[in-house]
Formats: sequence, structure tokens, C-alpha cells
Amino acid sequence: MKITKPRGTRDFLPEDTRKRRYVEGILRQVVKNWGFSEIITPTFENLELFTLKSGEGVIGELYNFTDKGDREMTLRPELTAPVMRMYVNEMQAQQQPLKLFYFENCFRYERPQKGRFREFWQFGVELIGSRRMDADAEVIALATEMLKSVGIKGDLNVNNLGVIRHLLSVLETENQSKIMRLVDKKDYEGLDNFLEEINAPVDLRQKLIELISLTGNDAITKARDILGDLPEIDDFQELLTMLDAYGVQYTINFGIARGLDYYTGTVFEIYAEGLGAQNQVCGGGSYQLIQLFGGGDVPSTGFGLGFDRIMEVCELEAPDDVPVVIIAKESTRLDAIKASNELRKHMPVYNDLMKRNFKAQLSYANNISAKHVIIIGEKEVEAGKVMLKDMISGDQELLSIDEVIEKLTNK
Repeated sequence: MKITKPRGTRDFLPEDTRKRRYVEGILRQVVKNWGFSEIITPTFENLELFTLKSGEGVIGELYNFTDKGDREMTLRPELTAPVMRMYVNEMQAQQQPLKLFYFENCFRYERPQKGRFREFWQFGVELIGSRRMDADAEVIALATEMLKSVGIKGDLNVNNLGVIRHLLSVLETENQSKIMRLVDKKDYEGLDNFLEEINAPVDLRQKLIELISLTGNDAITKARDILGDLPEIDDFQELLTMLDAYGVQYTINFGIARGLDYYTGTVFEIYAEGLGAQNQVCGGGSYQLIQLFGGGDVPSTGFGLGFDRIMEVCELEAPDDVPVVIIAKESTRLDAIKASNELRKHMPVYNDLMKRNFKAQLSYANNISAKHVIIIGEKEVEAGKVMLKDMISGDQELLSIDEVIEKLTNK
């Protein structure tokens, strides 16, 4: 019986894995250079962690299960909530701000489609403890730098939800949340119908429609014309001024809402070229979740990068890691093992494991595109050396192991 992989999952072959690890490594180096430290949370959590954050309706999207102790658990669908739980459990006494990052697999139970899988990878950042625009600006600048580092061209759209929340503050909280979700989905017909349904003031309706349509360089000025001078608009302007200092290119877009109640101020999304309709590769902003999980009134800001979408359009080529192939006879097989022990301290090495003859070993080296082979025969053993052959030029040299290492590693 042939057993296939579960629906919505993928196998990554060596060439795919090499590129993914290479891109991951670049992203890790960038985020470390910005002073963030890596954390790891459990692959599964208590179901309540995510229903507290997103409501009972989220259960249909989760890989949830009851364990042998009758506890309701789920595979993590994202990592912001687990990081907030970790903070409340173990990090509240640490010096703030905390600058944390993660790269882990997540799971969601939904119909697989192009660019969306039931198992996917998320690279994320959480900055905990600062209410200042400085924190939001650094997080946004970091997100753009990470994408730039792997050759992804992205269109950054940024907003401050404090502005729209100020306008909606006269409405009931439940209605505010519904409006934010409709704005996030860009369901303007549904928004118009809902405003009619709740009998929202005509002046509020008009200002809301005008506000969420504002984009571009003059959007701040137009927002002031609509709403007057607000502290939230001043905060937004401060953020943009700092993004200018970072050299970040952005589009002001008052229609970006993120649609989740816990976002409090700055929100942003980045759309990448070459992905069609599902082109968002990054989203985030400032939020309040720590109180929900039993902590204090601690602000946070962060983002999640969709690593799988990044890999769809990333054109970087991972460095070649084809091993040096050692070719030996039966009589020199043990000498080849000893040589490989020394060489593997410095480079990948392949020893024949199939008892192939000399010609077949050379053919294997050609088939895997090896750049160099090391030939160890009786004459080479007697001389205390090995024959290094360049498979591209055909040149051969009789060298000691130390000389081979020096030549191939440029040491």
C-alpha cells in the first residue's frame, strides 16, 4: 500500500530545502543585526489561547483535538498569541522593550489552494513594551529590509487605526468591530448596508467613506480636513517622519484596517510583485493582547512574514553545496575513510558506499556535478598524498590533505 503525504502539506526535496534554508539564513541575519533574539514556543497549545484572541468561530479553521487527558488542544495557527502567553508566563520581569523573533511552522484547517497550505511557515517579530512611534517605525523598517535582503520588491501600505477608531468612538463597540472587518475586506457595499442598518449618523457615514478612500502623499492633509486636528493624526505623522529617516518607501492608505479588534494604532501591509491576487507577504502593527492573557497593560508591535509566499517569488540561488567525491579502490577504502575524516572538518565529502568500480565512481561524480574529486590509489597512499582532480578543467595535482584543504577553502 502506498501512503501519501497529508492533504495541504508538502515534501521539500534537497534542492528546495537548500534554497529555503539559504533564504531563511539571510532573514535571520538581518533580524539579528537589528538586535532581536530568537524564541521557540510549543507546536501545540491549549485551544483557549486562540479562542480568547479570536473567538469561538476560529475553531473551524484550526487543527484542534482532545488529548488523552481530555484537554482541548490545537496545533498553533499563528505565533503572536503563543509569544504573548510566553511573555505573561515567563518574561514580565525582564527589561523592556523585549525584541523577539521566531521562524516556525503553523497549521490551519482549510481548503488548500494556490499559495495556501495546511502547514505553512511564518517568520515573525514582536517588540514588547514600547508605546512610542519609534518602536512601530523600527518594526516596519525591519520588515522592508528583510524583504529587500532576499530580493523581494514590495509595496508598503501604512495606516493608523487610531484615526478611524476616533471617528467610530460614538458607536457601540460591537458595531465598531463589524465596521473594521468590512473595511478590512474592502466590502464597501456591505459597509454601506451595515451603516444603514445601525442607523449611523449621516455625517459619520460621509466622513468614514471619505476617510477610508484616502491614499497617497496628501492623505494626512485630507484627513485633517475631514476630522480636524487629532492626536492620532499627529502620531501617524510622527511615524511617517521616522520612516522617511529610515529611507523607507511607503503609501499612506487609510483603508488598511487589519480587521482584528486587538490592533490599536499603526497597521501595515506589504504586497509583493509576481504573486497575483494573493500578493500580501507581510502584515502587522501595534496591538494589545497581553492583558487578555492575564498580564498588565503592556503595548506590543510586530509583524508576520509569509515565508512560503516569499519563496514563490524569491529568485536567489543558494550556494552550491555539492560534495567533494573521494574515489578509491577496494584496497584503499580504509585510507579514503581516514582522508574523509580530515576533509569533513572543512567541507562536504562523499565516500562511495556502493562498491562501485573506478569508472562508475567517476561517473557518479559527473552525475552530481561535483567540481572536484580526490583519487586515492595505491601510488597515492605510498606517497602519503592524494590526487585532486578539477572536474571542469580536467587538471590534476598530487597534494597532501592539508594542501587540498588550503586549495579548496582558500585558507
